[in-house]
Amino acid sequence: MQKLVTADARVLAAEGAAFSILLALSFSHMLNDTMQSLMPALYPMLKNNLALDFGQVGLITLAFQLTASLLQPVVGLVTDRKPMPYSLAAGMGFTLIGLLLLSRAHSFPAVLVAAATIGLGSSIFHPEASRMARYASGGKHGLAQSLFQVGGNAGSALGPLLAAFIVLPGGQQSVAWFSLIALLAMVILGSVGRWYVRNQAARGGKTRKATVSQHNLSRARVGVSLAILIALMFSKFFYLTSISTYFTFYLIHQFGVTIQTAQIDLFVFLAATAVGTFFGGPLGDKIGRKYVIWGSILGVLPFTLALPYVGLVWTVVLAVPIGLILSSAFSAIVVYAQELVPGKVGTISGLFFGFAFGMGGLGAAALGELADYTSIQFVYQVCAFLPIIGLLTAFLPNIERARAAA
Repeated sequence: MQKLVTADARVLAAEGAAFSILLALSFSHMLNDTMQSLMPALYPMLKNNLALDFGQVGLITLAFQLTASLLQPVVGLVTDRKPMPYSLAAGMGFTLIGLLLLSRAHSFPAVLVAAATIGLGSSIFHPEASRMARYASGGKHGLAQSLFQVGGNAGSALGPLLAAFIVLPGGQQSVAWFSLIALLAMVILGSVGRWYVRNQAARGGKTRKATVSQHNLSRARVGVSLAILIALMFSKFFYLTSISTYFTFYLIHQFGVTIQTAQIDLFVFLAATAVGTFFGGPLGDKIGRKYVIWGSILGVLPFTLALPYVGLVWTVVLAVPIGLILSSAFSAIVVYAQELVPGKVGTISGLFFGFAFGMGGLGAAALGELADYTSIQFVYQVCAFLPIIGLLTAFLPNIERARAAA
């Protein structure tokens, strides 16, 4: 009896730690994406120092996004079959190495290698961390995914500020100091890994049972729904890439602002995406994820259509609702996909995170070439129509209603 009580106490202790684990994962995600966002924040400096064109700037993003995207589904598939909680800290080690390489990269090929190494760290971190967040969610899947995502968006927002006030005055070599952030993240993620191992031991080595599918959809219908979600991700991340990669160039070229001012304006947009990400998941838990996806992708269209034709003040003002509305979809899309294919949390997370990074990389390369051949303003005029793809949401099944009926 004493042994049984002790075992139950261990399980309760593990459960009680779940919310602190979600916060640790969110904070680590913030540190991870802060370091990653330093790279695009450095683009104006690298473009001037290395005499790069927009196409080469896009290729830097492509190098990062390809390594970040191609391996994520593989990592997710492997960790679904055999969880590797300590891989989180190992992935952060690659980010640390990439930062050190970036601080000493004085040629275009060297920058590409550094970008690819940082992307490799991201490919290991995201799918396993997302799977861990769902494991610690206590059934609040949308909230858990939003907490995890908001850390990443907050980190992406901090990157341009740190670049404006630390990297730009200190030069490219000052990037090396941010490797200390990677060390801190490795310590935190090591603790998360130990929590997972203890939790599994308290449960006798058994993982939580996968959610049983209750939507009663055919395999073909699930496949079509996943294809629609991927199309929506294309719309979302192609547009987000146009902002995160080229917004500073657009502001400098169109309105003649300084690099530092442009970085601060980019922070305004990225901060709005962090807020939108936080509210998207819990709202999906409450009213249904399909409705959140509807409002997020299609609802941003009036603002994107107006942005290329207004002055500086209204450009920054419009960037706020664009970031706020568009970012609310990601948590809803990921959790919706996880519920379409229950029991494959890591695989689905890796697929969608990987696709997001891949679309970001391809988008940056394609839009960079388009900007070289036309103008940076024309890029935003074209991208303004991407949210129309949100109309595809009409063809998604309402799986919350189907589950309730079941």
